[in-house]
Amino acid sequence: MPELRYFTAGESHGQCLIGVIEGLPAGLKLDLDAINRDLLRRQQGYGRGGRMKIETDQAEILTGLRHGETIGSPVTLRITNKDFKINELPPVTKPRPGHADLAGVIKYSRQDARDILERASARETTMRVAIGAVGKQFLGEFGIEIVGHVVALGPVQANTAALTLAEIRQRSEASEVRCADPVAEKEMIAAIDSAKVQGDTLGGVFEVIATGVPVGLGSHVHWDRKLDANLARALVSIQAIKGAEVGLGFEAARRFGSQVHDEIVAGAGGHLTRETNNAGGFEGGMTNGQPIIVRAAMKPLATLMKPMRSVDLHTREEVKGAVERSDVCAVPAAAVIGEAVVAMELAKAMLDKFGGDSMAELKRNVESYGVACRSWCE
Repeated sequence: MPELRYFTAGESHGQCLIGVIEGLPAGLKLDLDAINRDLLRRQQGYGRGGRMKIETDQAEILTGLRHGETIGSPVTLRITNKDFKINELPPVTKPRPGHADLAGVIKYSRQDARDILERASARETTMRVAIGAVGKQFLGEFGIEIVGHVVALGPVQANTAALTLAEIRQRSEASEVRCADPVAEKEMIAAIDSAKVQGDTLGGVFEVIATGVPVGLGSHVHWDRKLDANLARALVSIQAIKGAEVGLGFEAARRFGSQVHDEIVAGAGGHLTRETNNAGGFEGGMTNGQPIIVRAAMKPLATLMKPMRSVDLHTREEVKGAVERSDVCAVPAAAVIGEAVVAMELAKAMLDKFGGDSMAELKRNVESYGVACRSWCE
């Protein structure tokens, strides 16, 4: 069976976005409405820009499906851009500090940063959310759930430590900034309003939690098979993400070992368990049966309504950076994108571990492994 992988194609103002998923087993039922619900979630959030009022993203499944089920061949998705006008747009010669504009122009020997920003745009993540929605449906067949929520926005920190996963899901879904802490939510909205008045932007931190993940996904044997490392790579691949952490993350470096490591205790029936989860569900690059907890830090967006200093590509004169239509804050949307990339990394790890060309074969393999694991863990 081929390795699970995916590709995206398309530009921000091009005709459409395309996604191809290779390696899905046959027999997975796909719900197109569920994919489109995640696309709508990505478009929401306080601080989003004008494009969210133009596009109503809807995915189509073009290949790899028959009677609503995967058939083992590549699955192709398409999302049409209503804002299609790439050939009519003016050239961009004023690269924005913090964006791919200048480095891309130099690397690809272009004279117009439009050739770079159209693909570097976070519009590409629309397709990653659609692909991730497929990954979520695959994981759901094994009882794995994923929730993304905002834990910090600008200087505002949320307090969600006492909440259950169900409470985090419910509260964050109802929040304009996808935050489960109602006090912090109000402060975050005020911070976004303040940034908008100043012509500025705000970043933040989102957290993704995955429950029901079996022990032993990933491996300690080779660096590129460590699942926590692959999750960090996937998160940092999202546009504007500048850092990722697992469990306590950087906080672990400020504590003693006795305050960090999760003690192993014997629970009911002698099964092994833990009372804390500072490791975020990982030890040695492998899942340990605890909920997976990962976070990503998103920088403020590079397009400012009061642009910073730059240099014109043609005249080499000092100018202000280009102003493209943009958001004041996109951290709530980034939490949804984070769910998507985490889902696909977990789906890949499940298939790497258990194999199977069909869902029926895969489920047999998972169940057999689960019987063996239950003799050890709760």
